[in-house]
Amino acid sequence: MKQLLNKTYAPLSAVLWNLLLVFIVYQVARLEYYLENINYLSYDFEIFRGGLLFDTSAILYTNVVYVVMMLFPYHKKENKLYHQICKWLYLSINSLALASNLMDSVYFQYTMRRTTTTVFEEFSNEQNLGGIIGTELLHHWYLVLLFILLVAAWWKLYAKPQQSHQELIWWRYDLLCLASLFLFTPFCIAGMRGGFTTAVRPITISNANQYANRPIDAALVLNTPFSLIRTIGKSVFIVPHYYNSEQELEAVYSPIHTSSTTLSSSTRKNIVILIVESFGREYIGALNKDLEGGRYKGYTPCVDSLISHSTTFRYSFCNGRKSIDGMPSILSSIPMFVEPFILTPASMNDYTGLAGILGAEGYETAFFHGAQNGSMGFQAFAQKTGFQHYYGRTEYEATKGTSDFDGTWAIWDEPFLQYYAEEMGRMKEPFMTAVFTASSHHPFVVPEKYKAQFPEEHLEIQKCIRYTDMSIGKFFETASRQPWYENTIFILTSDHTNMSDHAEYQTDLGGFCSPIIIFEPSNPIGEVQDKIAQQIDILPTVLGKLGYPKKYFGFGIDVLNTPKEDTWAVNYLNGIYQYVKNGYVLQFDGQRTKGLYALTDSLMQHNLIHQPSAISHQPQMEKELKAIIQQYMERMTQNALRP
Repeated sequence: MKQLLNKTYAPLSAVLWNLLLVFIVYQVARLEYYLENINYLSYDFEIFRGGLLFDTSAILYTNVVYVVMMLFPYHKKENKLYHQICKWLYLSINSLALASNLMDSVYFQYTMRRTTTTVFEEFSNEQNLGGIIGTELLHHWYLVLLFILLVAAWWKLYAKPQQSHQELIWWRYDLLCLASLFLFTPFCIAGMRGGFTTAVRPITISNANQYANRPIDAALVLNTPFSLIRTIGKSVFIVPHYYNSEQELEAVYSPIHTSSTTLSSSTRKNIVILIVESFGREYIGALNKDLEGGRYKGYTPCVDSLISHSTTFRYSFCNGRKSIDGMPSILSSIPMFVEPFILTPASMNDYTGLAGILGAEGYETAFFHGAQNGSMGFQAFAQKTGFQHYYGRTEYEATKGTSDFDGTWAIWDEPFLQYYAEEMGRMKEPFMTAVFTASSHHPFVVPEKYKAQFPEEHLEIQKCIRYTDMSIGKFFETASRQPWYENTIFILTSDHTNMSDHAEYQTDLGGFCSPIIIFEPSNPIGEVQDKIAQQIDILPTVLGKLGYPKKYFGFGIDVLNTPKEDTWAVNYLNGIYQYVKNGYVLQFDGQRTKGLYALTDSLMQHNLIHQPSAISHQPQMEKELKAIIQQYMERMTQNALRP
């Protein structure tokens, strides 16, 4: 081994050996990614084979400068300093790629996909990232150790080429390098593109589904450097042409809603929307009465009590996996397709939301978020969609004269929800408000005084869910004493789901199961409707309850006034659209259906795509989903997000 490590190589041999080391490290990183998320992912030979294809592309993209420097046909470059520079370039670039893969393995459970370049915009306004990253490094110390060991092995095993040009026959050396460079170039181009033939288009993120049986596993086929590279400056929305005419498209599906009712004084109720951080359906006992053989209690006694007086739905879903997906879905009826809407150029289009629509009808509107003003781009989105007032950490501390900051993200939920209730008491009725909570968020801590009351659970988020549930209960206690309470419609949902310890919620669809709870104190009936509901239905449903008389835009439906058989949900995961309707889940990659599952198949173990029982449902579901996708893409690219 010592002789091997001290050996010098011809330039091409050194390059090939060093690139082989990178391939090995990428596979180690993929194995770590799998083990970190073993409850969600499956690993088989097809994933390994597909992974090699995407690794090749990423490795060649990131190492092309290094390769050219090593093979450049100029013999006088052969000296110790030059090759020290080459070695440092090689190690720096590939260490960064390794770090991105390892860090992304931790982030996966929150997004269920590989990170893309939109992450830089997503956290561009955060001032606490250093502390968060530091905390994660401590929690995942084993990844730091793995990183150090792999980089040390890289350093030791790095192949050194000839480093003295005086010992070379210069013309022979230059000719050898030139030939090597010409030989390597076509292989490099083919590797970056994903194949040799002219029919092969450069592979993209969506191609990973070719090697994955489930959309969630596409994240394991990919690697993070590839996902970042392939999304730099790329057009997010590409319009498909499933339908050739606007009339044909509109006949199948339209996001333009009309109403024949009138907004009267008797229906001018206040609207209060609680968007609860990471408050997935899985944590709520009242929505999981059959879980664990009927023994499951959940972590939300206060919300369970609220549900007993509310309208909920047998199947309810979020439309994205990030907080910035939840905002447009809930407040503007715009789902997440491909990338978070807020982070795309389409966010500059002309559109509004529930606040803007009701504000034009005389409502006073306000948005509440206890984080630093500007965090996550929420303040900008609130202003864009018509909220007249914004209350963040700055306003809270100015009013309270004290800091209840959690030290990482925002004001603790309990005091901020009390502040929320109090401030609504100062608003003129009718009003429309929304609050976005924060405490059930990484790094998953509760206030010191509640640590004994809410000890560590099986998952670290579960104690935070208990704390937030208590905070919601106290909010409703305070709100119930307010004069505006009886004239209010409350909607409670989550921005997205989070950690899971039940297999039913770790599937492609299970990762989107969010509660949608409609509570009306003046009509406190408790019912679970046998319908499908989603976040983008909230805006149309609220306007339906208010009897809004004008045309408006929204991708969802008024779920309360829609027959069960016409309710549906849609979401997007790793290049696959999932469409839920009529007791089935259809998975569609934009060209063809990849899977069809019964909704009752909670573990999604039986793909019915080739079964006779599915034939009557699949064509119609494909037809409708294609219309939704085309409407979305056309309207995003044509700035057509209003009636």
